[in-house]
Order: sequence, then C-alpha cells, then structure tokens
Amino acid sequence: MSLEKLIIIGSGPAGYTAALYAARANLKPLLFEGFFSGPAGGQLMTTTEVENYPGFPAGITGPELMKEFRDQAERFGTRYLQEDVVSCDLSQSPFKVVSKSGTYEAECLIIATGATAKRLDIKGTRDGEFWNRGVSACAVCDGAAPLFREKSLFVVGGGDSAVEEAVFLTHYASRVYIVHRRDELRASKIMIKRALSHPKVEVLWNSVVDEVKGGKVVESVVIKNVKTGALETMPAGGLFFAVGHLPNTAFLNGQIELHPNDYIKVVPGTAKTSRDGVFAAGDVQDFNYRQAVTAAGSGCMAALEAERWLAARE
Repeated sequence: MSLEKLIIIGSGPAGYTAALYAARANLKPLLFEGFFSGPAGGQLMTTTEVENYPGFPAGITGPELMKEFRDQAERFGTRYLQEDVVSCDLSQSPFKVVSKSGTYEAECLIIATGATAKRLDIKGTRDGEFWNRGVSACAVCDGAAPLFREKSLFVVGGGDSAVEEAVFLTHYASRVYIVHRRDELRASKIMIKRALSHPKVEVLWNSVVDEVKGGKVVESVVIKNVKTGALETMPAGGLFFAVGHLPNTAFLNGQIELHPNDYIKVVPGTAKTSRDGVFAAGDVQDFNYRQAVTAAGSGCMAALEAERWLAARE
C-alpha cells in the first residue's frame, strides 16, 4: 500500500482547483473523481450553458468548463481515479481511503464531494425528459438564461430558498409562481412578506406540480390542487426545484464535525475541519453560495492550507 502525500476526494470546480494548486506545489495529488455517485466533474456536468463563470464572455457548457479544469490540473501532474470512495478511516495518521478497488493511505486529505440538489419525482422533470431543458435546481445558476426570459416560471418549495429563488427570477421572468402543497409557507416572516408583496410573484397554495410538458423545451406545467384534486394546465417557460440539497458526507461516518444540516463544518475563513490534516472545499461545506466560482476559490484555499500543513510536519 503506497503512501500519498495528498488525496483529494471529489471533482468539480473545488476538487479540480485544489488539484491544480497542489500539483503546482509538487504534492503529486491523487484525485478520486467518483463514478456511480455522479459524473466526474460534479453538478456542472449536467448543466448546459454556464454564463456566469469569469473568463468566458460568450458562455461555456458545464462539461466543457470541467474538462478545462481537469486538463489544467493534469498538466501539472494530478493523477485521477474514476472511482467512488466508500469510506475513510480518519482515526489515525496516515488516513485510510477505501474505494471499490482497494485501500489507499494519505498524509493529508481534501474533501470536495459536493452536494446533490434534491429533486421531486415528477413526470417530465427526470433525466432524459426536460431536466436541463427548462427544469433546473438552481435559479441563481440558470435563471438568467435566454430560455427563461419573459416567461412564466414555477418554483417548487416553501422555505427561504424557494422564496429567495422566486424573487431572484423576477428579474428575468414575466411572472413567477411558487408552488406549495400547504396553505402557508415555511419561510421566515421577512421572506414571506417579500414574496407576497412582490407584484410578479404569486403563490399557488395547496398545490403540487403533476406533470411538465413541452416539445424541445418546457412549455407548460400541470398543477394539481391537493384538496380538490382539480388539474390546471398553465403556460410555463421553466420549473425550478427549491427543496434543498443533500451534502455528500455519508461516507465520512461522523468522523468529522458537521453542521446540523450535515454539511462539513470548517473554521470560518479557512478550509480546516475538526480533524487535523483534513480540509474541505466546495459545496460539501457551503450551503450559502453554492456557485462554481466560490467552489473553485475554496478549492484553492484548501490546497494552500494543505501545502502549509504538510510543510510544517516536515
């Protein structure tokens, strides 16, 4: 069993950026990109147009952007394994990282496994249907796309995130509907007031989305009243899930400190976790911004801190 200086678990903007900085520091990082848990490259691999990443004024697709990240890190010596990490042993140094093919040892770890957007199982919203063709789970990421401009847009959810995304979408949409299965929102009072007082926002109470329809892209949604069972088809340019995210931290088995929502807790302003020598970057520790550019920035922080930590031990 060979001993690695640094293992990075997870790809995407955070993992690849951490690998780039670590490789340029001659740490020869080994990066687990994942396989069954999701595509190598993270959530951006399922995103069509990325228009808000700096340096690409004409936009770029998510897979193309992640290929650029990956190739740049590989140029400086990053090694990749397209495997999932199933467990880790952080009880002693060196740390043990277990994948389906074997066990690896590392002096230092960076965790960049991201978070998975929750999606409801609604006909028309699944992969191969209208997902990424008018159905999204990130209004801030996708809402400004030409596809959604001056259209009626629907947000599914009832918490602060749903209200925040609905209000954000008013900058581009002709009308925004919040679809909520109950008769009151779960959001904070100030957020509820913001939604109910906005001229472009309307809440569809006691309602769920029964189906999403269209041709090449979303064209309408079928709304079902949960009390009466009545169905209504409404014109739509898009639908956004705002029902939360699930951080990919289960494989850690409680060995480092998490927030109550299961995101990794880091020392504010750093990438340091509760376990010495273990750092976290990207959406796995960020439940506030969840953007590619902030993930990349935290990947840089994690690599620099890992380099300093290793140097201090030597």
